[in-house]
Amino acid sequence: MAHRFEIRKNKAGEFVAYFCYNSETMFWTEGYASMASAKNAVASIQKNGPGAPLVDATED
Repeated sequence: MAHRFEIRKNKAGEFVAYFCYNSETMFWTEGYASMASAKNAVASIQKNGPGAPLVDATED
């Protein structure tokens, strides 16, 4: 599969969810104290992300 979520620990020992596509990290979440919180973040992105609009904030 070309895209996936990964949960890794950062240097501070927090759990961070990464979204990767073709072995490249596209975005990541903030650090969470527990694995369950990181998994909840992934579930929220999966549930709420598909319908998210694109906002062009470059225009004055």
